[in-house]
Amino acid sequence: MDRRNFLIGGAALGCSAAASPFVTPVAMAAAPWDARLVVIILRGAMDGVDVIQPYGDPALAGLRPTLFTGKAADLDGFYALHPSFEPLRPLWNAGEFGAVHAVSTPYRDKRSHFDGQDILEAGLPDLSGGGLRDGWLNRMLQVVPGLEPEVAFAIGREQMLVLSGDAPASRWSPDARLTISPNARALLNVVHHDDPLFRDASDDAIAIAEQISLEADLAEETEAMMAESPMMEAVSRGGEHVKIAEFAASRLRADTRIASFSINGWDTHARQSNGMKNGARALTDTILTLKAGLGSAWDKTAVLCLTEFGRTARENGSSGTDHGTGGAMLYAGGALRGGQVIGDWPGLGESDLYAGRDLLPTRDVRAYLAWVMRGLIGLDQAVLEQAIFPGLELGPNPGLVR
Repeated sequence: MDRRNFLIGGAALGCSAAASPFVTPVAMAAAPWDARLVVIILRGAMDGVDVIQPYGDPALAGLRPTLFTGKAADLDGFYALHPSFEPLRPLWNAGEFGAVHAVSTPYRDKRSHFDGQDILEAGLPDLSGGGLRDGWLNRMLQVVPGLEPEVAFAIGREQMLVLSGDAPASRWSPDARLTISPNARALLNVVHHDDPLFRDASDDAIAIAEQISLEADLAEETEAMMAESPMMEAVSRGGEHVKIAEFAASRLRADTRIASFSINGWDTHARQSNGMKNGARALTDTILTLKAGLGSAWDKTAVLCLTEFGRTARENGSSGTDHGTGGAMLYAGGALRGGQVIGDWPGLGESDLYAGRDLLPTRDVRAYLAWVMRGLIGLDQAVLEQAIFPGLELGPNPGLVR
């Protein structure tokens, strides 16, 4: 049985198991696939109409008299890239950065960040019926038997619902510090040898210290790769988001295949130009750091940047935008077909807007996530529609994966 058949077979097992107990993990050296998947949650509702500006739509300028400055550079004759995202232009030109426009989760009308993020990370159509039990990335891990916790990492200080659930996953924060010397380890072994409770606790502490030591070695290697990458000249070094990206890259070069973390600060009710500039810097730094730190693994990597909902089509009286519906998903990585903005554009005319105020979503963003997972990992369509994204209809393949 080859790897792809193993995956499809394992996924089929997971699909049937998803209706009752999930499969029980057993030890395995690494995931049975080689592609890397990075999911970045952009908390606060990124304004996709500002990042990927549909300047070819005649209604845009009237809706956004101060936000639409005309300074964004063209991407494809209809869309333009916000100037603060220009550091990603080389990736666009190389076909390694792109966007999907006019998408959203099924969340509608209530416009709560908390509910919107929960639905996005749970991957469910709504929050009824105890839907917050786990996240869609964790359910994907549940349908592939035999994965070790280090296959997936939740990174940062925040709880990542998207990776929470029954399947084991690792966590790391930039604050993680634990050092145990060889002499201290030997002493712990002697002192706690006959006490099962303390012996187990000591073993856990030693294992954590060894893991952190390994991470230090990987981080040193990543630093060396950063120094050699000309792309890092555009990155503002020293921010926590860069440390998180460096850590993610170091783990993804090893046995980790999935990483997820969040970038805050996208709630731009007032003076959006300032907020967009800060958010763009954090996200572009992160993506460029991932590319530099992943090395050759970048060619096997898909980075998906998701936000809980879009913002109003019309700017408000504070030079910002309010909570809306349709927005954009940004993506990067050598495993995906970049250099394009895909999706059905609904228009910004008065009669085109959702509820008379928002960009109309023309497709469920979960369909794109599912197609990426199918293309990268080979999961069966029924598994994606029933176990990972319950109730979702994948629809036609958008061809995101190379």
